Amino acid sequence: MKMEQKGKPRILIVDDEKMNLKVLADLLKDDYSPVLARDGEQALQHAFGDSPPDLILLDVVMPDMGGYEVVKRLKNSDRTKNIPVIFVTALDSVIDEEHGLKLGAVDYITKPFSPPIVKIRVHNHLRIVHQYKLLDQLAYLDGLTEISNRRRFEEYFKREWTRSARSITPFSLAMVDVDFFKPFNDHYGHAMGDRTLQKIAKALDSALMRPADLIARYGGEEFVMMLPETDAFAAKGVTERALQKVVELNIPHHYSQVAEYVTVSIGLVTTLIDDTLTPETFVAAADKNLYLAKENGRNRVVASAIGF
Repeated sequence: MKMEQKGKPRILIVDDEKMNLKVLADLLKDDYSPVLARDGEQALQHAFGDSPPDLILLDVVMPDMGGYEVVKRLKNSDRTKNIPVIFVTALDSVIDEEHGLKLGAVDYITKPFSPPIVKIRVHNHLRIVHQYKLLDQLAYLDGLTEISNRRRFEEYFKREWTRSARSITPFSLAMVDVDFFKPFNDHYGHAMGDRTLQKIAKALDSALMRPADLIARYGGEEFVMMLPETDAFAAKGVTERALQKVVELNIPHHYSQVAEYVTVSIGLVTTLIDDTLTPETFVAAADKNLYLAKENGRNRVVASAIGF
């Protein structure tokens, strides 16, 4: 049973009593999107689904699987361990409350509950979740360019690599380096260099077409473009577009040996992942192609395929 309203935080309400579900849903529906479950199994299905809740209101005493067991399973999974759980239960002893909090619940409300108190506690915990997510996002952003940083790339790369290997889909990766960036910094100054990296990051990002694609700053003047489920032909198109986007910035670079404006070199590699290929050798292959792009005149894409 779902009563979803786009844009509002999702609250999963779990209770085996239909009336309790209705009361809590009616109480919260103006500000949140309630999702209802009648037992522990339904609760876990929602929590592990494609659209997990932002917060869970959970009864303790339910048939088959009680609230304590639900919390244990949630906390044992990396996907759901950070979803805040508030127990809403008729169990009102200090021992019960202590046990629930020790299992990982963030709050404990006893029945009969006060509607204003429930709303305030839900609001407060969701505010904490929002602040936590903002901090988490900042941890994955490059401070200068405001695109993903290397940490974000490495975590996302590992996950998508595993998924691509399982689904046997093509996987492409490109290493991007700004041509003759040291003389640019030396002659135009580091402030101009920083602004140029910011512009290049936006240009590279604008070349990506799908939500699954990722552009990240790899270090210094080097970037990485990750293109899951992208074959060699499509990946070549993306990287050629990225190359052109940088050229179109028309940033003067009179100390470049390639052009009168800032350019980049790109090394691209595409594969169907098998047991003989590791993430490290895949990245090394992209790095090798980047080296070849520089050796062959820069301001170009050098691409290759592995395992086809």
